[in-house]
Amino acid sequence: MADRPNVVLIMADQWRGDCLGCAGHPVVETPHLDQLANKGVRFTQAYTAVPSCIAARAGLYTGMSQRNHGRVGYKDGVPWNYDRTLAGELAAAGYHTQAVGKMHVHPARSLMGFHNVVLHDGYLHFERKAARNYDMVDDYMPWLRAKAGADADLILHGMNANSWVARPWPYAEDVHPTTWATTMAIDFLRRRDPRRPFFLFLSYVRPHPPLDPPRVYFDQYIGQPFPPVPMGDWADQQAKMKDVDGSMVLGFMGERQLHRARAAYYAQMTHIDHQVGRLLEYLIEHEQLQDTMFIFTSDHGELLGDHNLFRKTLPYDGSTRVPLIVTPPPGADCKRGSTVDAVVELRDIMPTILEACGAAIPDTVDGESLLPLCRGESAEWRTYLHGEHTGAEKSNHWITDGRSKYIWFSQTGREQFFHLANDPQELEDLIDDPGSQPQIQRFRQWLIEELTGREEGLTDGSRLIVGRPVKPVLERTADNVTT
Repeated sequence: MADRPNVVLIMADQWRGDCLGCAGHPVVETPHLDQLANKGVRFTQAYTAVPSCIAARAGLYTGMSQRNHGRVGYKDGVPWNYDRTLAGELAAAGYHTQAVGKMHVHPARSLMGFHNVVLHDGYLHFERKAARNYDMVDDYMPWLRAKAGADADLILHGMNANSWVARPWPYAEDVHPTTWATTMAIDFLRRRDPRRPFFLFLSYVRPHPPLDPPRVYFDQYIGQPFPPVPMGDWADQQAKMKDVDGSMVLGFMGERQLHRARAAYYAQMTHIDHQVGRLLEYLIEHEQLQDTMFIFTSDHGELLGDHNLFRKTLPYDGSTRVPLIVTPPPGADCKRGSTVDAVVELRDIMPTILEACGAAIPDTVDGESLLPLCRGESAEWRTYLHGEHTGAEKSNHWITDGRSKYIWFSQTGREQFFHLANDPQELEDLIDDPGSQPQIQRFRQWLIEELTGREEGLTDGSRLIVGRPVKPVLERTADNVTT
């Protein structure tokens, strides 16, 4: 066991793929994550195939594509009955496994293969309504009340968990959910079994709203000028906020409100980065850093006003592209400080970690290990990625090869096409461009192949069929999901 690396998998919630200092973002400061990228590999074209919390995490925990894990949209309350999970495989291989923070599974206390879970999913309306005692499905709230008083709550400041109203956190910084998650992670490292390598899944609820960073971080950004948000030639120029997937989104977004929202969103990121630095310092002090592999990613992005759109579920890169940094296991032959442009997805994280830890990769896994790419090998890799998300008239499918993207809205038939290589902000819709038609046809055919045999009947094998009923959980999912 001494030859096996420790593993720390850090997942943020709703962190855009472009919001890293090492990715060249003009505003966001992430010095500790930049340090990890300098010691490892940053994947520039990392995506989540179903860009909302539950489905994205299904891909992460199981290594499956959405066709097999069965979640193609957002739906709470569907049991998680997967036999083979990342944590379960590592536990069977002798690892001491621990999760801290957001899991977003059902039932909420499902261990998903971990030996233990210290749970905080954030302000989940489903659990607030369904649980007789919210404290039974959350470990943070009892802790917060013990520290800040019996009346302490996540919504004392009046901000909804999907709102873009922004203001500083009303309590002390050391009881913020981001700081708490790091505190609980360090507590695990203090009391873990020293005879085993460890797997720590540290899952932050932020920068997902509510936008309530500690004041020091809010103040860092509120006075800064920000670049204008991207506004495509196809965008609804009048809209400032729309409820795109049935969740509560509050208010019309004026320019001052948008600036405050962006400032708070970036502030949440820097707060997480500094807490990652705190974790790194603990590992240095206890001489564990050199034996530990790190992966940093997010479940999905945030449109943050791009094209007058907000939140996730939509097929544009602000929603679908995520950060992914991999520092390889000790002794690995890796091109440190490099970037990889291959199209990768959250399903690839499970086989990457299992290979690094010397554990067998189950045949249920659809993803591929990223370690050959980290070594700079010219291994065969996927040609494209298929993504999707249900959402009434906004239900969508998309295909990207990292250089271009084809989008199809299944309920309206609307199509879009972007050349990401020279238009990374998706400003110019080329669906009617004569020179792009051969490429569009190829991408459309790839989508037809992906949807062939699916229960929705979205294709007859030769064409896409508009208006077929869709739902967020597939019925035929190899008995992995009970609907």
